[in-house]
Amino acid sequence: MKKYVLALDQGTTSSRCIIFDMLSGEPVATASEEFKQIFPHEGWVEHDPYDILNTQVSVARRAIEASGLSSDCIAAIGITNQRETTIVWDAATGEPIYNAIVWQCRRTAELCDKLKNDSSAEVIRQKTGLIPDAYFSATKIKWILDNLPNARERAERGELMFGTVDSWLIYHLTGKKVHATDPTNASRTMLYNINTLEWDRELLESFDIPRAMMPEVLPSCGIFGYTEKELFGAEIPIAGVAGDQQAALFGQCCFAEGESKNTYGTGGFMLMNTGSTPVFSKNGLLTTIACGENGKLAYALEGSVFICGAAVQWLRDGLKIINTAPEIEELALTEKDSGGVYFVPAFVGLGAPYWDPYARGLMIGITRGTSRGHIARAVLESMAYQTADVLKLMGEESGAEITSLFVDGGASANDLLLSLQADILGVPVVRPECVETTAYGAASLAALAVGVISSTDELAKLKKLDRVFSPDMTEEDRNARLSLWHGAVSRCSGWNK
Repeated sequence: MKKYVLALDQGTTSSRCIIFDMLSGEPVATASEEFKQIFPHEGWVEHDPYDILNTQVSVARRAIEASGLSSDCIAAIGITNQRETTIVWDAATGEPIYNAIVWQCRRTAELCDKLKNDSSAEVIRQKTGLIPDAYFSATKIKWILDNLPNARERAERGELMFGTVDSWLIYHLTGKKVHATDPTNASRTMLYNINTLEWDRELLESFDIPRAMMPEVLPSCGIFGYTEKELFGAEIPIAGVAGDQQAALFGQCCFAEGESKNTYGTGGFMLMNTGSTPVFSKNGLLTTIACGENGKLAYALEGSVFICGAAVQWLRDGLKIINTAPEIEELALTEKDSGGVYFVPAFVGLGAPYWDPYARGLMIGITRGTSRGHIARAVLESMAYQTADVLKLMGEESGAEITSLFVDGGASANDLLLSLQADILGVPVVRPECVETTAYGAASLAALAVGVISSTDELAKLKKLDRVFSPDMTEEDRNARLSLWHGAVSRCSGWNK
């Protein structure tokens, strides 16, 4: 029996591919490649859709070569992706009509402000579990149709297709045969009704988006189509698809109600499985679709932090005070604390629980004695503080007592970050042996779909823990630091309005 599954992990700053031996849960080959970030105006973020596609195909080929496996040994492909990022392309040629508008982009913030101030906000929340925000896909699609010549007319004639990144990849990997997405990605568009599980006609009409543009929504765990043979040497089934955070929740084996995880990637994303019933937040959390037992549809509460690992990239590429991202830990350890420096990474506004698109980055508490080490430590602490804000609210909204937190993502390899996180939360932080749980979640969905894995019980037995970080900070110290953090956040609020 074939036991290898290839996971395509298309992220905000890089495309990755990991091939897993699903019978052991171990990765056997990995490849990754960063691609260009495009910033046309302040607060705008774009990608070239072909950079996304080409880097993803390239790393898949490299991973297959590095594994020493024949492509015939690959049982299935799982896809996980940066969510909300919006691509519109020509239905006949597959050519994008504009760059991908990235989830971080704030160009439609003013339109979302108008929605928040009328009855639309509550309709959107009840139907989609989301709040009106430029983060989601709906206003990005509307912007493209409103601003590209003849775009709306072409869309109404059925000449244009919309897709999040998963749809863009599926369409091209299958030789333009399949235009589809899954419920987890659909639920992030602000156009998908998470109660009726369909594209919502009222919302499509309110944003003036033709239904014909929208992809078919297929189960996250199931066969979407087959790759063109010339891409990887075989026609491989694409059998599992989930947005990156829902894939990570599944990869962490959070199959049961109340189980939660936090992913430290470009942003920081905490999800809690709420089972078969959606829990609607009143205080800034999102309600979204997830994958539960055996890949079946479930719901989750989510808190989205826009900037985590991207702040480390800023230290590397913008300030150039480190040469590689992992160097931040060594630099931060040159100081015992942040020296009173607090950093709020509101580069593109603030997500949960603040939802302030006009906030901008702030560093406060700087003195003549402030060092590079203090700044590095303040950046790491900002990730821990943002996560603490979300976890506190999630516990209040769900009524669940969160006694530990599972973590993953690239920055979770940083021991200092996780020690700081445990201190600021006051609960143990648990890191699995394989921190690539986003890719592993997508691979697991695909493995279940094609029968390589029989059940989620089998997946849970394969999970291995690496380390548990226990808190070592007094409650008095923790509260004092959080108070100063909240003071820093209040000072950057609404800065760009």
